[in-house]
Amino acid sequence: MNTDKFIQIQNVEQTFKTAKGLFPALRDIQLNIAKGEFVALIGHSGCGKSTLLNLIAGLTTPTNGVLLCANREIAGPGPDRAVVFQNHSLLPWLTCFDNVYLGIERVFGKTESKSQLRARTDAALAMVRLSHAAQKRPGEISGGMKQRVGIARALAMEPKVLLMDEPFGALDALTRAKLQDELLEIVAKTQATVVMVTHDVDEAVLLSDKIVMMTNGPAATIGEVLAVDLPRPRSRVELADDPQYQLYRKAVIDFLYTRQGHVEKAA
Repeated sequence: MNTDKFIQIQNVEQTFKTAKGLFPALRDIQLNIAKGEFVALIGHSGCGKSTLLNLIAGLTTPTNGVLLCANREIAGPGPDRAVVFQNHSLLPWLTCFDNVYLGIERVFGKTESKSQLRARTDAALAMVRLSHAAQKRPGEISGGMKQRVGIARALAMEPKVLLMDEPFGALDALTRAKLQDELLEIVAKTQATVVMVTHDVDEAVLLSDKIVMMTNGPAATIGEVLAVDLPRPRSRVELADDPQYQLYRKAVIDFLYTRQGHVEKAA
């Protein structure tokens, strides 16, 4: 298997049927993602970022084109691809432990004992530093903790690909920064391939190996792909004064607000 083309998106188009007729969301999407790579999808609202993520997740099928993961066509959802949404989607009547255990049981329940499943759950909660909250329910913990449970649940299934749709978008700035730092540590440990939708330029540059910048919708496509060649592990404090970091940041801002800026002006 070619690890440089772990995920392949070839000639993908997505058109939706609406009450007003056909809506072309995406056109001519061509993208290769390497194994272990962290890719950010960025662009203005309505540019099809979440649509593209859903296609990789197998939650929707493309109107045209094909998506491959590890040389197999993506034909639907699967345990090799786990999704973390902006709204954590935890079951409110279950504890944090049980929310994570539920996903693990579905993937490993036929091949592992209950004690092994519990050990996996404990390890996943420990990875996101939530062992102390295992027996709490979602209503008893903060928004940031809920998102960490969602990340734990996704990672516990040992997916080949972690898909994240603005996972920190609803959090305050300090909680968001803390979770970004934790995500950097987790990805370094697990070596997961990550595709993350974001609106946040600094988040994209801090976390990514590659930033995929989308043109405005409808019929959005990839306008530019920026390789982020910053050494890891990354420290937000050190990068704040790094001239290379500032150059990457400026390139993304220039694309979004100069070359694709008319959406904002029209609003």
